[in-house]
Amino acid sequence: MSSTSIPAGHQSSGGRRLLGTFGGVFTPSILTILGIILFRRLGYVVGVAGLLGALGMLALATAISVHTSVSLSAIATNRRVRGGGDYYLISRSLGVEYGGALGVLLFLAQAISVAFYCVGFGEGIAAVFGGGDLVVRVAAALAAVALFGLAYAGSDLATRFQFVIMALLVAALASFFIGAYAAWDPQLLRASLERVPDPAAPSSFWILFAIFFPAVTGFTQGVSMSGDLKDASRSLPTGTFLAVGLSTVVYGAAIVMFAGAAPLAELAADYEGMGRVASVPWLIDAGVLSATLSSALASFLGAPRILQALAADRLFKGLGPFATVDAATGNPRRAVVLTGIIAIVTIAVGDLNAIASVVSMFFLISYGLLNYATYVEAHGASPSFRPRFRLYDKRASLLGTFLCGGVMVAIDPAATAVAVALLFAGYQYLRWTAVPTRWRDSRRAYRYRQVKDGIRALAEQPESPVDWQPQILLFTDTSERRSRVLALASWISGGTGLVTAVQLVEGDSASVGARARRRDAEQQLREELERDKVDAFPLVVMAPDLAQASTTLLQTWGVGSIRANTVALNWLEHHDDAPVSGTSWRYARLLQRALRLEQHVVVFDAAPEDWARLAETKSHARRIDVWWFEDDSSRLALLLAYLMTRTDEWDDAVIRVLAPAALDSGQKVAANLMYRLEERRIEATVEPVLDADAQAVIERSRDAAIVFLPFRVEGMRLLDPFGDPVESSLPELPLVTLVAAAGDVLLRTEEEPATVEDSD
Repeated sequence: MSSTSIPAGHQSSGGRRLLGTFGGVFTPSILTILGIILFRRLGYVVGVAGLLGALGMLALATAISVHTSVSLSAIATNRRVRGGGDYYLISRSLGVEYGGALGVLLFLAQAISVAFYCVGFGEGIAAVFGGGDLVVRVAAALAAVALFGLAYAGSDLATRFQFVIMALLVAALASFFIGAYAAWDPQLLRASLERVPDPAAPSSFWILFAIFFPAVTGFTQGVSMSGDLKDASRSLPTGTFLAVGLSTVVYGAAIVMFAGAAPLAELAADYEGMGRVASVPWLIDAGVLSATLSSALASFLGAPRILQALAADRLFKGLGPFATVDAATGNPRRAVVLTGIIAIVTIAVGDLNAIASVVSMFFLISYGLLNYATYVEAHGASPSFRPRFRLYDKRASLLGTFLCGGVMVAIDPAATAVAVALLFAGYQYLRWTAVPTRWRDSRRAYRYRQVKDGIRALAEQPESPVDWQPQILLFTDTSERRSRVLALASWISGGTGLVTAVQLVEGDSASVGARARRRDAEQQLREELERDKVDAFPLVVMAPDLAQASTTLLQTWGVGSIRANTVALNWLEHHDDAPVSGTSWRYARLLQRALRLEQHVVVFDAAPEDWARLAETKSHARRIDVWWFEDDSSRLALLLAYLMTRTDEWDDAVIRVLAPAALDSGQKVAANLMYRLEERRIEATVEPVLDADAQAVIERSRDAAIVFLPFRVEGMRLLDPFGDPVESSLPELPLVTLVAAAGDVLLRTEEEPATVEDSD
């Protein structure tokens, strides 16, 4: 056996066959959902709860499934999903503490679930052929060994076996629906709307819901196969929604058919209702056996991949050997062996009923955390949060979290307490080993501590271009010009960065009169920010030497790791009388110092007539032009343009990227750039511009709403990418944002390829 140790999320595909949406996501999910609950418990639930009660349970369970599926789709399409399923998604969103603690619990839950389903298979064998507990356990053990062989061979062979199981399930369902249609009685359906009280049957909605809910818990089984998918970000949402949608239709139809084909009392008498209704009863037995095997196999495939991802992330000591995967198939065979051992031991000596509720709570916790992870991602509004799936809402995700928590408590408070305690223990272990302790106090002190600890935690974490946030020092002057640049700075921050509006006031701060002028200026600035509803903080600095004050401010603004990384100002803001042919010494000097201090520079050219034209342009007719020159400034300009589209004023605007190209390379430049945009999940059009120059910029972008154009500072002059003075083009262009990047600005994650060629 050829094996190699590959970190989670980086399994080499080698020569193995990766799975698609149908075989890798839809099939394991739908087969787990259409499991033993459908064949052995659904008729009983309908008989005890009545038609309306059963449909109400289905509606509640589906609400949890849909909320979690939406959240899953948002997270899965925001990054390249690697191996580990729920663990990978939650750990990359909420951190290693939640992800690691949950990962251990999910692995154990799925490993024990193999035993659950195999015992269900053994009970089915005993029901068909006769026999007691020994027959059940022997049949369960044999099933576990056979499934171990499939899981050890690899996901490809196991997936093919699932197709056989699916055929048996379809035949069993067809037999039931044909038989129910033949026995259909509309009067019986009307009589079944509400349950008939029976002292011998459970009366609590939640007791019955606890019996029914495991039916829908398989919709995330496909997530566990994330590392074996060809395109996880596309397959996970599509396959999950198809499985949830189809299974909801099947369960809804089955509930209605049960209610119209058999009296409630007969259905509530035992678990054999589907067999009595079906046209070919033995197919139901085959369906029960197939359902248990399919659920067990899905868990046998999912559990090892969670363990392998945990081991590769090195969160817990002693798990290192399980990071190994087979070089040819990518199969985590050591983790498969451990899963098989846990399943066999559980079958042999375990009391399954005693821990069944706790295991179910583990799955519900994972669903709740998936919803909460999406809420955290969306609420944080990081520039790197750009999911392809857009039909999510952070409030709906938060509601999904509360739904899961409420259902857990309602079903079994004791099991909920045990599951939460185990999760909390794992969280605390990882928190103490990896994260500094944080204390809590009263409400105000708690908020203050959050800010302080957050800054300290930021300082302890290495900076990454993926987490880059705009922290803008915006130098302003008069109130007439200030409102325009405040709006522009707020737009390019995208509502996610920090904007500090700075006004420099010349004077001696020791003077009483000067201090009064400073207070008045700060109050006026604050009022302007509130009036224009600009998300920015005011800062007024008084000094006898404004040039020295500005340089000092560039170096000292901020606290901890929160420092100014971008300097923004208006075009020639301090020198309205400067000639058009050049820039002032102090103005250029400020830009030079900012760049030397490794701060990006953004210069706004916002003439009144351009601003008036923008106000007259409808939001859906606005176009943002970004000129691309394959440099850091172009990457920064594209990021700022994208952030603009996250604001209400620009959310309907389109981005057009114009890339200068030689006569024979236009198509190649456009294709490569489109590939990059797709990888970065930025919607934009690309236009190559052959033999571009400053005049081409004017001709192509004079009708845009705003233009992003890279520039550089050379001596005392500001030059465009063609080496011409920028002031020669500005009068003939609309609103212009000049961008000069001091360092590397990446719009991709460290796991994404940089170019088409790099990904080959």
